[in-house]
Amino acid sequence: MSVIEDRLAEMGLDLPAPLVAPAGVRLPYESVRVHGDLAYVSGHGPFDGDRQLFRGHVGEELSVEQGYEAARAAGLSMLASLKHELGDLDRVRTWVKVLGFVKCAEGFNGTPAAINGFSDLILALWGDAGRHARSAIGAGELPMGMPVEVEAIVALA
Repeated sequence: MSVIEDRLAEMGLDLPAPLVAPAGVRLPYESVRVHGDLAYVSGHGPFDGDRQLFRGHVGEELSVEQGYEAARAAGLSMLASLKHELGDLDRVRTWVKVLGFVKCAEGFNGTPAAINGFSDLILALWGDAGRHARSAIGAGELPMGMPVEVEAIVALA
């Protein structure tokens, strides 16, 4: 097992099944696109395979804490896609940039607190190599009713 997967196990976390398009949804793009020593990771939501784990607006149907958990679940989904593409999560040398979207209730402006669920996961697993530039943007709607969606750029070993 890889160092990162050992850390996941120590945290009591398992990778979900890689993202699969839900019934009736077409995804004509790659979840992970490697170019040179960078991997561009498409937006991921809180999925386990084709099963969506969270739905709703953060600040209305979901609390900030639930938004945090949804962002963490999106991170685990992203890691499953990276493992599927790269074969080993230890190939991720450093996290460069993260862009997080939060489906917000009207007047909700705590998007950073929700996306911290993703960032805290990456920092716990990669330590200093997990430090990344980040934006956390509020959105009125996200695909399939997801409360969060996160994309990233990572540098590869």
